[in-house]
Amino acid sequence: MRRTFTALALVLQAACATAPARPPPAPAAAPSAAPAGAAPWWNGAVFYEVFVRSFQDSNGDGKGDLPGLLERLDYLRCPPAPTSCDPARALGVDALWLMPVFASPSYHGYDTTDYEQVNPDYGTVADLEKLVAEAHRRGLKVILDLVLNHTSNRHPWFVDSASSPASAHRDWYVWRPDDPGWSQPWNPARNTWHQRNGAYYYGIFQGGMPDLNYRNPAVREEAKRIARLWLSRGVDGFRLDAVRHLIETGPGPGQAGNPETHAFLKEFAAAVKAARPDAVLVGEVWSNTFDISDYYGEKGDELDALFDFPLAEAILDGVRAGSAGRIADTLADVLHTYPPGAVDAPFLTNHDQIRIATQLQGDAAKLRSAAAILLTLPGAPFVWQGEELGMRNGPNNDDEWKRTPMPWDGTPGGGFTTADRPWQRFAPGKETANVAAETADAGSLLSRYRALIRARHASPALRVGDLTLVPGTPPDLLAYLRRGGGETVLVAHALGSAPADLSGADLPGSTAGPVLVDPGATAAKEGGAWKVHLPAGASGIWRLR
Repeated sequence: MRRTFTALALVLQAACATAPARPPPAPAAAPSAAPAGAAPWWNGAVFYEVFVRSFQDSNGDGKGDLPGLLERLDYLRCPPAPTSCDPARALGVDALWLMPVFASPSYHGYDTTDYEQVNPDYGTVADLEKLVAEAHRRGLKVILDLVLNHTSNRHPWFVDSASSPASAHRDWYVWRPDDPGWSQPWNPARNTWHQRNGAYYYGIFQGGMPDLNYRNPAVREEAKRIARLWLSRGVDGFRLDAVRHLIETGPGPGQAGNPETHAFLKEFAAAVKAARPDAVLVGEVWSNTFDISDYYGEKGDELDALFDFPLAEAILDGVRAGSAGRIADTLADVLHTYPPGAVDAPFLTNHDQIRIATQLQGDAAKLRSAAAILLTLPGAPFVWQGEELGMRNGPNNDDEWKRTPMPWDGTPGGGFTTADRPWQRFAPGKETANVAAETADAGSLLSRYRALIRARHASPALRVGDLTLVPGTPPDLLAYLRRGGGETVLVAHALGSAPADLSGADLPGSTAGPVLVDPGATAAKEGGAWKVHLPAGASGIWRLR
């Protein structure tokens, strides 16, 4: 069913036929909301995903923290002048997504024990408020990872819930007297019901993460109260973890995407927008394009942006194989499936996945192509910390090895810590894939990301325009037009091992002015027809007039 949004946002037009309890403190200063009728701030914004534990250690304990992140903000975006920060050497992102920073017994933080307090490893609420204020001074928005689906089994709510069938919080979680034998939807070998004190509670991920009961009005109100609290502390929105699994109705398909889940998300979104109309809600729905599209809501009244997992997979596969077909097909799928006005959230990899530099075996040309595709797409692209350096995975697939410390330089401590050893060893390759080594190198991957983000900021079409796939391209060439803000931009990427050419393309305008063009890439109109040439692995962005 097609749905209509009132907000201005992403419209993908495909020319090809392919389809498929405590009072809140005074709020920190935040940028004002956009004028009525303007695109929301997140549409076109480049987000940077930060795992605080692995970003910068400020106190020598081997763990990254909020004061450390504050020290490194100039790397991400410069404050207003006068300042010694060089904008040309700042990454230039527009917003930060902080992975869980709430109190938690684990290194990753996805099992919360107190939604109102910061993990002591990271600092204090005051540290977070200071970080948000300094980010805002630089024009950076900050969103927090809000894990609503479950808590830690050490959370006081669950401890009380498990203590007795008559406890005050018993119905805050999902209990039953027997084990019905539901398995995880993605892993039939793992059960989702766990025994405690003669009864069974539901935890879709693991026993240490019991699911909250969103059929209970008290739980729903508490979730909204927590969101309002953090908005009052200055944050600009939330990344919502595992939103498909908030309410379960039975085994198998009943454990994801139920009408009751969508009803709660509408209720939650309305509460968030009432508190801060410009707050953003970004959702994790790790599924196909059709499932993802449902979470925008029938009237744009659920989530504002959703991670595009199918597109991420298509980009990675297309760049690896040197073929544009799957990427173009997936973009066309978004057109046919997403509601008008939906803001896509493209990305390459995230904290749950093997890093792209490892998957592409460190191939510099392919990493440059992937970056160029990501940062010329509509919506709100997300960059995973270290991706801009070509940072690799650790030696195995454990989650800890996907989230290793940020290499700022090639020293033993990597510029990350003064401790004898960090909380987790560095991934291989930090001697060359580090900020210090890449900062002044015009040919580095870091310089590539900086240049692409600057180009995006300088072009209304790249930032908030729509997208039209160029028809008739050869299999190894991905080409599209971006239109918006009174300009038309042609974007082309040669993904194969040989040069790519496009002749006779029916494109608007008569001249092509370079926005960001790799050496040897050309676009010109000759004899009434456009001709585009790209060396192998090259990208070109031209403004057509």
